[in-house]
Amino acid sequence: MTTTVAIVQQPPALLDLDESLRRAVAHITEAARSGADLVVFPETWLTCYPAWVFGLAGWRDAEARRWHARLLEQSPVLDPGGDDALAPVRAAAREHGVTVVLGLNERAAPASGSLYNSLLTIGPDGGTLNVHRKLTPTHTERIVWAAGDGAGLRVVETPAGRVGSLVCWEHFHPLARHALHAQHEEIHVAAWPDMPESHAIAARSYALEGRCFVVSAGLLLSTDDVPDDLLAAYRAGVGPDAPEDGLLFTGGSGVVGPDGTWIVEPRYGEAGIITATLDRGRRYEEALDLDVAGHYGRPDVFTLSVDRTRRDSGVHFTD
Repeated sequence: MTTTVAIVQQPPALLDLDESLRRAVAHITEAARSGADLVVFPETWLTCYPAWVFGLAGWRDAEARRWHARLLEQSPVLDPGGDDALAPVRAAAREHGVTVVLGLNERAAPASGSLYNSLLTIGPDGGTLNVHRKLTPTHTERIVWAAGDGAGLRVVETPAGRVGSLVCWEHFHPLARHALHAQHEEIHVAAWPDMPESHAIAARSYALEGRCFVVSAGLLLSTDDVPDDLLAAYRAGVGPDAPEDGLLFTGGSGVVGPDGTWIVEPRYGEAGIITATLDRGRRYEEALDLDVAGHYGRPDVFTLSVDRTRRDSGVHFTD
């Protein structure tokens, strides 16, 4: 009962959907050839983490409006049946028989002005297993992303194991965590833009609490990867310590075991594909003394209700 996981710690193609898809296919192919059953990309790897919003938060900022329009243009609309722009990625998953979890900016509809911070889980047949939309964008992120819903709070059965996922600071949301723990995750995907110590702690804590493996994917991005006309705004968004040359996001991807210790410690400043082979039986050994949604739970005292309805615009037309 082993699974080989691969984290793609490679720079994305900012605001370039076609090139992003080409790179994604190449990375999936490389990971599959190394024996991967599950391939994971960081938060909004396709088509970029819009860090500029932290530096361009002024009312009606002309540059922020320009980049938002570009991000909308380069963000795909997902089709439940798989007939969408991600066809090359779906074909790669199908060709190599792997499960893929891809962080992306998801456009709500072809002419919509709204985006979601989403994680798409693609099965080895190329079909959609789950789309999770970040429930609550954090701080200035709310300028660019709409709030998600509970429809994606699902753990899905895959040949790689039972897989669930959350985005960034959702790992500090106890109810979101518990909703996935209750579905008996074996492997949890944690997607981040960066990996400071607080995020590493959250990844380890999730594994320890859920008695599951955590595949923690951080973004690697240098100044060379950012278009020249965006670089100043992007650096300002990353913060005052952003270098003029060099890495803006340093990766930090790693893999945590169900006892909360690192199987692969966070790797910083290194582009590549990070792999680990997991013995899923370890999860069940660790469940002897703690199963938060099982023998360690108290459903007679606590209850949690999760609405997994997919929310739309709320506008309904009768002709």
